[in-house]
Amino acid sequence: MDSLLQFFENPMVIKVAKLIMWILFIIIIIGLVRKTLKKRIDNISIRYKAQKGVEIIGYVLIIFLILMAITIDSLKDYTIIIGLFTAGITFTLQELILSIAGSFYIFFVRVYKPGDRIEINNIKGDVIDIDSIYTTIMEMGEWVSSDNYSGRIVKISNAFVFKGPIKNYSMDFPFVWDELNILITYGSDTELAKTILMNSATELLSDYTEKSKAKWEEMVEHYYIENATIEPTIAMSLTDNWIQLNVRYITDYKRRRNTKHTLFQHIEKAILKTNGKVNLASTTLQLLQIPPIDINLKK
Repeated sequence: MDSLLQFFENPMVIKVAKLIMWILFIIIIIGLVRKTLKKRIDNISIRYKAQKGVEIIGYVLIIFLILMAITIDSLKDYTIIIGLFTAGITFTLQELILSIAGSFYIFFVRVYKPGDRIEINNIKGDVIDIDSIYTTIMEMGEWVSSDNYSGRIVKISNAFVFKGPIKNYSMDFPFVWDELNILITYGSDTELAKTILMNSATELLSDYTEKSKAKWEEMVEHYYIENATIEPTIAMSLTDNWIQLNVRYITDYKRRRNTKHTLFQHIEKAILKTNGKVNLASTTLQLLQIPPIDINLKK
């Protein structure tokens, strides 16, 4: 019993206990402040940033308390202990340290933010949360075609920002180029077909074209990049079976699938109104019936 009392009366034990109590107190305060912000702030984006700011401030306070609690009289001993401690932490928790460093890199360099559509580590989706260790993504693709959600939520370590490329569909330039191939038969009026495609693309995508021009001018001023053609363009190629007309256009990164669907519907209706001057092509196979044959066998 006496040895137990002596243990709890040890100044080092008292100091560690106080440190743990302060850390728990800060964690409780962080939780309470997050709940208060959730109730008081209606805007999702502002509420999310405020909650993350409170978390970061709390982590900084905890790290500061730990550093203040370390008191070593000898500078030599301090250097040795810190060196051994750093080496051990680096070896055993290198992935965790890299993830935490990645979270600071993401926030301060703005590699991506919640709401961005990214592709990282061969996983594509919308960022729905970023914490100190993981980035949470609503996955797209896999067994679902085009840019549709698969329904799975994927957590990716923040360390991946240092390990490979990050494809961001919405940062700085929230538009993407897409293509639509229209196949017409030989003998169709190609000039009329190209006019239909160009008019349809220009009419339906004029809003995207105007908005993307302003964004692209900002890109040219900010980055070392050449100017690009924002307006819809058409390229024609000949194949063994049909004439292929390729329409290249710009659209919002979140509406790529819907834009292609609407554009194709508009073009199809316009082609049907040409009364056969332009015909859509497809791979067909015609089976001919063999006429009856009389066979006489003679011995």
